[in-house]
Amino acid sequence: MGWGTLITRRLKVFSLALFVYFDYKAVQKRVQWVSTVKKNAIWAKTHERNARRVLKLMIELEGLWVKMGQYLSTRADVLPEPYIEVLKQLQDSLPPRPLEEVCGTIEKELGKPMRQLFATFDVDPLATASIAQVHRATLEDGREVVVKVQHDGIKEIILEDLKNAKSLIEWIAWAEPQYDFNPMIDEWCKEAPKELDFNHEAENTRTVSKNLSRKTEGGSGGVSSDVDVLIPEIIQSTEKILILEYMDGIRLHDNDSLEEYGVDKKRLVEEITRAYAHQIYIDGFFNGDPHPGNFLVSKEPPHKPILLDFGLTKRISQSMKQALAKMFLSCAEGDQVALLSAFAEMGLKLRVDMPQQSMEIASIFFRQSTTATEAKENIKALNEQRERNAKALQEKMKLNKKEVKHFNPVDAFPGDAIIFMRVLNLLRGLSASLNVRIVYLDIMRPFAESTLLGSLTRGPSTNSEWIYDSPVNSEVESKLRSLLLEMGSDKILGLQVCAYKDGKVIIDTAAGTLGKYDPRPVQPDSLFPVFSVTKGITAGMVHWLVDQGKLKYEETVADIWPKFGTNKKELIKVHHLLNHTSGLHNALGDVVKTDPMSVCDWEEMLDQIAKSTPETEPGSSQIYHYLSFGWLCGGLIEHASGRKFQEILEEAIVHPLHIEGELYVGIPPGSVESRLATLTVDMEEIQ
Repeated sequence: MGWGTLITRRLKVFSLALFVYFDYKAVQKRVQWVSTVKKNAIWAKTHERNARRVLKLMIELEGLWVKMGQYLSTRADVLPEPYIEVLKQLQDSLPPRPLEEVCGTIEKELGKPMRQLFATFDVDPLATASIAQVHRATLEDGREVVVKVQHDGIKEIILEDLKNAKSLIEWIAWAEPQYDFNPMIDEWCKEAPKELDFNHEAENTRTVSKNLSRKTEGGSGGVSSDVDVLIPEIIQSTEKILILEYMDGIRLHDNDSLEEYGVDKKRLVEEITRAYAHQIYIDGFFNGDPHPGNFLVSKEPPHKPILLDFGLTKRISQSMKQALAKMFLSCAEGDQVALLSAFAEMGLKLRVDMPQQSMEIASIFFRQSTTATEAKENIKALNEQRERNAKALQEKMKLNKKEVKHFNPVDAFPGDAIIFMRVLNLLRGLSASLNVRIVYLDIMRPFAESTLLGSLTRGPSTNSEWIYDSPVNSEVESKLRSLLLEMGSDKILGLQVCAYKDGKVIIDTAAGTLGKYDPRPVQPDSLFPVFSVTKGITAGMVHWLVDQGKLKYEETVADIWPKFGTNKKELIKVHHLLNHTSGLHNALGDVVKTDPMSVCDWEEMLDQIAKSTPETEPGSSQIYHYLSFGWLCGGLIEHASGRKFQEILEEAIVHPLHIEGELYVGIPPGSVESRLATLTVDMEEIQ
């Protein structure tokens, strides 16, 4: 390509981007003053005319823009319907390349004339895609094949398009900061050029075929993680030519043929999803481009999916595979600690500690898919969630509306996770375009579990590392470790035991794993979340303040903490809090039932305590303050000292006992998640 062509392509891309951008901005102002019915009609026309503009340019430019259009055409769950309908044309064949060009490439690559290579060669292509054209043919030995031929000069076009796309994404991120797709385009720039070597694609195809044909052990509950798909055999490859077995199949967008053959579309998408779950969680090697054009459906019952085109294939490390599985399962379980730990393990760094919002955002990728008819409601729900998260971020970081718009809560985003999320989005779009609803959590769980649990599910008899390798301090510790091996992981998920005798350590044993879905071993410095133990600690801090002369037992709490002196709490004294006679034994019960996560918000819980009403007269009844005790004492400590609870904890207890890094009341952001065990409820034991 000459410089003139390069500049022309770039000008066309940016001219259209600006044209579409200002069109939407103008319509945005115009619809403010019209009725809802008219507003919807105006937006529908705006989407359609801009979709046609985009389609026209994509077909004209070909290359990377066609691939981008194919991706967008699958996002029926988030894009307006006119875009889906218009861009869907890119899933069909593009205008074919001249036969002379195709034959010339084949003969040059394979070193023989066409008549010596094929008994028959169909002049009309089966499909013309962004990078290559596919023809049906018959080899001299009678085998039916398809021949994939790379377009002449496409390599230079793709590389130039990547530069243009990168510039465009940077401009969008500048103009509309909430739409920053830089991490995605950076990863695409790294991976897309690999598609231009068909030897690479051939090897990828063989690897995926071999991986998916392996029998694997079932996950939780004995659910099989085997998959039932077809992948064509590779016959021959060069950099620009790929010859593979011909498989007769139905295209996914050919709805009439799918209906005619009686294809169960829901089962079809579920099997495709299972195939991808296997590739990601079991193999760590997956096709990053599952758009509808890369699948066929076999015409013979049970109508298996046929997987095609493994040019954009991603390999991830064992640690990244485990982190992705852990992220998935933590979303399934609502386990925020495990989610933050998974983020840290995959290299995703956040600038702000907001576990609940992190969980909401991560769960979006694994949520149940919606049908195309529900797309509008889905977009509305996602926008509402985005607004809620932005508001929470604004309050947390004390930003104004303009600042929160430009604030990016992500400090570093791992490239490996970009393609993973792209695959999940494409699978979601696939189910939306076929108008079926898929429960991803159910389908993917067995694969993610088998990755995380692995040999650990088989207990200590097959895993010598089940008990952490640390020195044995005494004979009684040897007996304890023998007992733990006898009991096995059926009874124990993870534990620490430490015992002193006459000031000397006689037991210091750690065993098991940090969580049901966290295979990392429990170590002597692992931290366990525990309940009710802070009652003694917070009471001790109150006594310490009395010793320091900052507080008196006979003082009225409202004199120290003015907001507390409402709703008949004016007579409650410090000693009433300490001996469980304040009458606030059920305070916070309703709050926790309504929103269990509110216990993570220290200031909110102190406000709720200040608003609470006692059920009995202060000093009249001693009833265990099971839930409210910590916040009652905590609020008292902060107001009496004029300092934060954590500061007093460290001065009164942590530093004198030299237990830095061992005791926390609440988790400090970004420092101990990697050491933290996950609480797991044993449902069978409860039943």
